[in-house]
Amino acid sequence: MHGKGKDMHGRSGEDCIVTVPEGTVVRDLYSGQVLADLVNHGDRWQSVSGGRGGRGNARFLTNRRRAPRFCEQGEVGEERWLKLELKLMADVALVGFPNAGKSTFISVISAAKPKIADYPFTTLEPNLGVVRTDDGEMVVADIPGLIEGASEGKGLGHQFLRHVERARVLCVLVDLAALDGTSAAEQERILLHELGAYRPELLERPRLVVGSKADVIGYDELTDELRATWPERVMSAVTNDGVRAVVGELLTLVQSARADEPEREPFVILRPLAEGVLVERVEEHEYRVKGRQAERAVALNDLTDPDAMAYVDGRLKRLGVDRALVRAGAQAGDVVWVGAFSFEYQPD
Repeated sequence: MHGKGKDMHGRSGEDCIVTVPEGTVVRDLYSGQVLADLVNHGDRWQSVSGGRGGRGNARFLTNRRRAPRFCEQGEVGEERWLKLELKLMADVALVGFPNAGKSTFISVISAAKPKIADYPFTTLEPNLGVVRTDDGEMVVADIPGLIEGASEGKGLGHQFLRHVERARVLCVLVDLAALDGTSAAEQERILLHELGAYRPELLERPRLVVGSKADVIGYDELTDELRATWPERVMSAVTNDGVRAVVGELLTLVQSARADEPEREPFVILRPLAEGVLVERVEEHEYRVKGRQAERAVALNDLTDPDAMAYVDGRLKRLGVDRALVRAGAQAGDVVWVGAFSFEYQPD
């Protein structure tokens, strides 16, 4: 609010706090620059500063100015457009082709209730499930199905792959009964290629390659057939065969990854306010004065009031604006900008 008479100052605005999930990345909407990465519970980041309330006329009482008739205006707050992007915080990310059985698997091992159907791309949003066993617990993310070319954005690949970035362990699910006849080895090759093309460091994460839908072929026979060649686990989420072994192996990998992971530091950004005054030449015969104190002096005062104008003029001189303009080469009649206001420069 604006400053007032009778020794009253303007009220400052209240804080507006927007709560977001852990793992939220804040970007500038236009440049895409990452401004904040809110990973831990309790992380805070100030996106914009609100305007300060104006000071009342009593604040400007001096020996020379015995009856000040002006006060400061309320300051206009900052404004910016942001893009918030969520990257899921999970211990295990289930990665696989569409309709590979990821949603069925997470529904069996946790309380998550994703949509399950016998057609591709049933899952269009990631699902999180908490898996608890006697040996510990972990959070598993059901990532929507990836296809060849996902690393280039095909099939909403970038939108899905970003949720894999923070996972400690990858569970690569290959369909042993793929409708298109793609072999398990070929599925694994394509999935690992897409992960590496998107983020090469993902291939360095601990991972477990699991063959799903073993019930379609016959779990017992398939296990015997692939025992010598298949290096990982085989399971059927429908019949529950092999599921406990997969969960136990994933939990072991997660616990090992947690032990090796350095402690995350709280998110802190220090942006000290610039001190002093800087004068930049915008174009011929036009200059801009930059500096928090100078910009506030102009923005907070009613420049149509002669007393307020005299106060601003004295304030700018004390800040060294006139000397900075002389050093920058300003000439009489040049246009000088301070914030949203401009005036013709007249040297003393």
